[in-house]
Amino acid sequence: MSSYVTKSTPGDTAWFRHDRFGMFIHWGLYSMPARHEWVKTNEKIPEEKYDQYFRYFDPDLYDPKEWARQAKAAGMKYAVMTTKHHEGFCMFDSQYTDYKCTNTPAGRDLIREYVDAFRAEGLHIGFYYSLIDWHHPDFPIDHLHPRRDDPDAYEQSKGQDMHRYAEYMRNQVTELLTNYGKIDILWFDFSYDKQPNFPDWMSGKGKDEWESEELIAVARKLQPGIIIDNRAQIEQDLWTPEQYQLLEWPRHKETGELVTWEACQTFSGSWGYYRDEMTWKSPKMLIQMLINTVSIGGNLLMNVGPTSRGYFDSRAEAALQVYADWMKYNSRSIYGCTMAEPEYLALCPNGCKLTQSEDGKRLYIHLFEYPYQYLELNGFAGKVDYMQFLHDGSELLFEERQISHFSEGCTQRDDLLAVKLPVVEPNVLVPVIEVFLK
Repeated sequence: MSSYVTKSTPGDTAWFRHDRFGMFIHWGLYSMPARHEWVKTNEKIPEEKYDQYFRYFDPDLYDPKEWARQAKAAGMKYAVMTTKHHEGFCMFDSQYTDYKCTNTPAGRDLIREYVDAFRAEGLHIGFYYSLIDWHHPDFPIDHLHPRRDDPDAYEQSKGQDMHRYAEYMRNQVTELLTNYGKIDILWFDFSYDKQPNFPDWMSGKGKDEWESEELIAVARKLQPGIIIDNRAQIEQDLWTPEQYQLLEWPRHKETGELVTWEACQTFSGSWGYYRDEMTWKSPKMLIQMLINTVSIGGNLLMNVGPTSRGYFDSRAEAALQVYADWMKYNSRSIYGCTMAEPEYLALCPNGCKLTQSEDGKRLYIHLFEYPYQYLELNGFAGKVDYMQFLHDGSELLFEERQISHFSEGCTQRDDLLAVKLPVVEPNVLVPVIEVFLK
């Protein structure tokens, strides 16, 4: 069994740590301008202009069953979809606002359709809910708000009541956790500190402003086993590093315990659909990001930003297909796996990443760099019973303590295990060696 023990959490993270791979879905009115999900504040768009998107939002090609099919084919085991992003627009039929999808030409509850479709495919269901709301009249103007540079911004802020807004959030979270059956993940986003270059009335917002203790208490009462992230500035179940790859398993700052964590990443440089954004990650990078994350005990939540008409564009579909092609044959090195035990981690050869099954019986060597003819595993002699390529189950022969070769001076070491590899690299983005340990 794995020797790694994570810090205990209020929610049920056992399934989460097994499944390892999920789909993030950022979808809202911002898919219409198609210039980043923060377009409203980046361009300081006034409400009357942004209302155009509300009046014309019509995702006529939205087919969540197809989304769910592609997620499952890509090897994703859970999904987290935006119910409300920072723009304040609700993708569900909330009774606490008119600013919702049922009042647009869409005319229906888009979250309900997502829940039904993904649940039917056996995927765990997650909701993203923005703590920020640039539309709500009681959300105070701050340094991130679209109205921050208005000449009368201070006057606008006088009538805003954060307590009323916090109650609004609790009411909506109650709806989300009452009306859609069992929900597995609640992803709040996000707290931010006061900025020194802004006046006090434009200060940041954290747990006190969100009334996070009450908000989380509501969620726990309605769905006791739910997984909640830590972005409401109160420690819960999940640490969520964003848009960068960690080099080691994060630990709790105070106790030093390993934590349950999830890297959230995008196919390109934006979360929402961005028509002209061109920094799309290469196929090999996509696979390596997943392996890197699991190799240090984490999950990967990979984002798709659907178009305003409700489909994944060709670039997103191509990226999902990359995962589908690799995971079809190599998912055993991801599901139910974690960081390799220290004794193997210390012996990892250059150009490789290791994962290990939680029962400790199998080790997976991911070949980021494909070696010529032999992979030398120093320290592995006497530890291995059998080896094979994971993608096709074909045997890999190995020798211990020496590499037989007609040349003089062949490699000999008491702890050496040498795996003989075909000269031609398999047609797999990242080949994986499955090691059955003694």
